[in-house]
This record gives sequence, C-alpha cells and structure tokens, in this order.
Amino acid sequence: MTTLECPYSGRFEQTERTTPNRSRERVTYEREAAYRVLDEAWHCDVAFVGPDGAPRVLPTFHVRVGDTLFLHGSTGSSMGLGGREGFPVSVTATIVDGLIFSKSWFHHSMNYRSVVVHANARLVTDPEERWNTFKALIDRFAEGRSDRSRAASDKENAMSALLAVPLEEVSVKQRTGGPVEEPEDEDLPYANGVAHVTSVVSGRL
Repeated sequence: MTTLECPYSGRFEQTERTTPNRSRERVTYEREAAYRVLDEAWHCDVAFVGPDGAPRVLPTFHVRVGDTLFLHGSTGSSMGLGGREGFPVSVTATIVDGLIFSKSWFHHSMNYRSVVVHANARLVTDPEERWNTFKALIDRFAEGRSDRSRAASDKENAMSALLAVPLEEVSVKQRTGGPVEEPEDEDLPYANGVAHVTSVVSGRL
C-alpha cells in the first residue's frame, strides 16, 4: 500500500507509554498519520529485552498489512527465537524531512516524522500468513516484484522469522517549519534555514 492509499481514520487511544514528557504539541495519535510514516519508511528499529536480560535494538525491514506491522528477522537471531512465545517490544520508524540550521548550536534540529509502537509481538507460524506476508515484503521493493523473482525455498523459509506487531498502542511525533531563534540572536551574522532531505529510489526492477 502506498502512502497515497491510506483509507484509515480515527485515533489511537492515548496511554501512559505514548504520552511524551516534553514537546507534547508535536504529538498526534491519528491512525492515518502513523500508517503513512510506516508505509513510507524503508526500515524500522525494534527494541526488546533478550533472553539473557540485556536490552537490544535491531534494525529490520518491515511491512504493514492492515492494523499489523510485520518485522523480518532470522530464526537464529535473539529476536526470532524470543518471538516463539511472544514478548514485549517497542518499534520506531523515523523519516527525516529536513536539517534545521539555526544561529545557535542549541536550536539546530531536524524536521522529522516518527512513529513509536508498544506491543506484544508474536512469531508468525501459520504457513498461509507467512506466505502472504513475505509476498507483501517483497512487493514493497516494487509493485508485483514477488511475481518477478523466485519464492523462498524450504531451507530459506526455515531460516526466516516473521514477527507480527499489533498496531494498537501507537503515537506519532513530528516537527515542521523553520529554525527557532532566541530574540537576542536574531541579528547575529550567521546563516540559518532549512536543508530539505528526501529519499529517492532511482530505479525499480
């Protein structure tokens, strides 16, 4: 599903974990805004506590199907193995839209859109659900790409883990606009402004 096709409305319920301590004016709980970021971002990071009790953050490829976020991993990784019985995770995806140059160090910033998800992940074991999810992951590269490439072999399939993360406890935080300046800095002889950042895919096969 592209970012232009997001027929979702409504809001996520605000919870203690999705309520920020600062810059609350930048937060929204609109479902459509969250799904647009997840659909546009090319990767996300998943945080969890490993079997040894140590915290971990892993980058991973993802795809959203309806109200579920699917994460790709390896059955040999701590994420894949831990998911066999389900475990709490936090997932974040961020898109940087601009670099903010201010006249002071303190006010340099970024324009961004980010999503944070809290949930209990489950390992996807149903063969049909796994097939459909892997197909959706490949089709993120380019529409119909799954039909123009070989499907996973039994060995490759056994090496691949899929985690399903329900999208229920979600928040979106974003910054837009130009630099913020202290009144006493306005006349300083330093350049300021916004350098826009875009992500471009130069070709699809």
